Amino acid sequence: MVSWAGMRATATPSQVDAVARAIRSTPIIDHHAHPLLKPEALNKHPLLAITTEANGDAIDSTTTTLPHLRAVRQLASVLRCGYTWEAVVAAIEEKRLECPEDWTADCLFGIETILIDDGLDGEDDANAYPWHDDYTRSRCKRIVRIEKIAADIIRRIGSERSDQGTQDASLEGAFDGWVREFDTYIRTALDDPEVVGFKSVVCYRTGLDVATEPISLLESRAAGDFKSLVADVHARQSFVKLRTKSLNDLVVHRTAQLIRDSPSRRKKPIQFHTGLGDSDLALAKASPSHLQEFIRQYPTVPIVLLHAGYPFTRETGYLASVYDNVYADIGEVFPSVSQDGQERILREILELCPWSKILWSTDGHWFPETYLLAILQMREVFETVLCDYVRRGHMGWRAAIDLVRDVLFKNANKLYHLELDFSELEEDGTALSQTAYQSDADTFRAFLKNQPAPDFVRICWNDFTGTQRMRMIPFRKFASLLNEGKPTDIGITTAAFSLTGNDRLVPGTYPTGEYRLHPDFSSLRKGPVEGHISMNGEFRDQSGATGPLCPRSVLQRAVAFGAENDLSFLIGFEIEFLLVERVRLEPRDATTARYSAIPTDGHAWSVSRYFADPKIAALLRDMVATLDEMGIHAEQLHAESATGQFELVLPPCPPVEAADTLLHARDVMSALATAAGYKLTLHPKPFAHEPGTASHMHMSLSSAGGDRPEVYQPLYAGILRHLRGIAAFTYANPASYERATDGAWSGGRWVTWGTQNRETALRKIAASHWELKWMDGLANPYLAVAAVLFAGVRGVADREPLVWGDCEIDPSKLTADDRKELGVTQMVPANLGEALRALKEDRELVEFMGAELVDRYVAVKSLELEILGKMGDEERRQWLMGRY
Repeated sequence: MVSWAGMRATATPSQVDAVARAIRSTPIIDHHAHPLLKPEALNKHPLLAITTEANGDAIDSTTTTLPHLRAVRQLASVLRCGYTWEAVVAAIEEKRLECPEDWTADCLFGIETILIDDGLDGEDDANAYPWHDDYTRSRCKRIVRIEKIAADIIRRIGSERSDQGTQDASLEGAFDGWVREFDTYIRTALDDPEVVGFKSVVCYRTGLDVATEPISLLESRAAGDFKSLVADVHARQSFVKLRTKSLNDLVVHRTAQLIRDSPSRRKKPIQFHTGLGDSDLALAKASPSHLQEFIRQYPTVPIVLLHAGYPFTRETGYLASVYDNVYADIGEVFPSVSQDGQERILREILELCPWSKILWSTDGHWFPETYLLAILQMREVFETVLCDYVRRGHMGWRAAIDLVRDVLFKNANKLYHLELDFSELEEDGTALSQTAYQSDADTFRAFLKNQPAPDFVRICWNDFTGTQRMRMIPFRKFASLLNEGKPTDIGITTAAFSLTGNDRLVPGTYPTGEYRLHPDFSSLRKGPVEGHISMNGEFRDQSGATGPLCPRSVLQRAVAFGAENDLSFLIGFEIEFLLVERVRLEPRDATTARYSAIPTDGHAWSVSRYFADPKIAALLRDMVATLDEMGIHAEQLHAESATGQFELVLPPCPPVEAADTLLHARDVMSALATAAGYKLTLHPKPFAHEPGTASHMHMSLSSAGGDRPEVYQPLYAGILRHLRGIAAFTYANPASYERATDGAWSGGRWVTWGTQNRETALRKIAASHWELKWMDGLANPYLAVAAVLFAGVRGVADREPLVWGDCEIDPSKLTADDRKELGVTQMVPANLGEALRALKEDRELVEFMGAELVDRYVAVKSLELEILGKMGDEERRQWLMGRY
């Protein structure tokens, strides 16, 4: 009997995806940032400062830091420029000249509103806070920096007394006047709806060890220091920053008292700079732990500890967890700390601190790129950490979505009394109503609504031999697991990716250990036979982490790589298939099936005569109709050139869905063919004298700019550069290479491309739409598409030059000079062994796909080659037709 006690339910892929979508689509209330510079002031401040708090000569060393290198990569990807700091600077300068408004809007995309501390030095160089309203969905608000207000009043008092020639003896009343004027400013700000909070930089001035004596004692000490300071201002006529401890402490206390004593129940918070800062910082007194007594003194005053207190992150989380009035901000470490550091900071703050007390901000300042980098890196790190927690069962997926919405929007909305409505973002920045993420049980019930309950639930996967495998669970068992909230994943031996098509195990691997096959409920389909429903699964280890050998997960990783480079794709497959008849041999071999071509009256490409056969016409009609009922809407159906050969064209879909759809459609069509008395085979070349059978892949760039040569040409170049290694995944069987001939519309034998040229491996149909002809039905489509995507996206990221010219004829007919001129210098592999060697030699492709996966894949294929190599031609042909 299985005990469920103590077991942690792990999330399904669709639930993890829901968390990732929430991270990407939740709008941000940027509760702590600074204004952007006016155009004429941009060159007064070093752009190098976007990832560092260093200044002066120390800033030059920034180029040898991990945060800087990461920023270069990310900015280069967004700007589509070279991966050097010099190229990034040049591209930014170009943006500033072309259309700075559009670039600023791109950098600030995703921000609902900014709460702006406009008290930085150089305020005359910066835009006023309302100026930023043009780049946010809601109007921006102001944060008052209290030390600047206090210093401005002192500066004015000192200047006035210098103008009047007033002597030090009359400074007694000036101190009281300074306090009254400061208090008046704070009270006015408390009543001002444009001011939503206050900011203290006492950490920069005299440290966070704010004195906590009675206010009368603080004022007495401050009065004496005030006289000395104003006298100094009177003598020197210069004063910039308030650096006197007694005065700084008094400013903080006066502000806290005025907030505490304000009649409103909606107290405005004080933000305290803590931790990370420039060389002005009193580092020894930068830990927020120094504020503990001050926090206790004002329990009704909301206090926000900025910048995660880095490197005192755990102290920040502790204070926010034990004091009701304390909140933890985790901004500014994005992008000033390395990626590993950011992930550690997020994990540390969540060790103890309730997420209802956590806020996030950019601390963006001067340059719009600081906002852009902060947002990009935050979403990346949140996705890494939170999705990992969800996969491992440390938190539920709904809780993770709540966390994201609270930290990025709702906590700040409540704390600063903004009263903004929460609505997620579409990709174009428009409002999207709150997404009602369904649980797997809800998705399952909705799918089954208005249809009879099935008999079985299939959870499917495609192995390294391209064989579709599955486990079936009786419907009642599966439904009860869902309804009881129990896991629906299935234990599968780790040997699943070490097997050949006849279940031979690769030497050195053993049927020990277990993966968990997790169904992805977003892939639910009826069929492929009556009474069955199917889902595709993903393999994970016992901790819930994605398994490195899982083909579907590799494709998801490739799609994510594209998204990181602002590229998205639609994939459509052509299903070429052959209908053959089963032939029974003499009685002594009665259990052995053999296959032969069906009778023909002159079969040819696109002829209509086959559709006059009522049996075949009915089968083809049923294929289209059945797929249509399942939501798979075929786009075309026609006869191909070989006897009994047809082609059904599937609709374009996002890559993972496209591979799912291809596999399911084949299962459906095969089942219908079997029921009609035929065998459907995908064998690439079942009859030597007939044309071969492929599974051509169409791809189009669905992201913006896909029709621009500077995007699609590097994409083609990346694919062609890696095509020899890619072939190990797209032409994955020895029989595949029987089809690879010149002059047969099969993509030929040369590494090249051509516009509407069916003799090239890569056929350009339109700028952003092309066809890969070097793929057949024996390939694992997840691995094949992943390899193509990784290679193409890397080409775009690296701005790979397209050194191949547009080949307008059959490449095999080119002269040596023609090939040299067109850059056609390599041939595709001649056999699977050569393709596997090309794959192993392609270090970049191995890195993309994963070294462990490639090693196991090559091992499986090598054993498969050995098995098939021992067979005679006819035995091998029949063996493959029986399995594909």
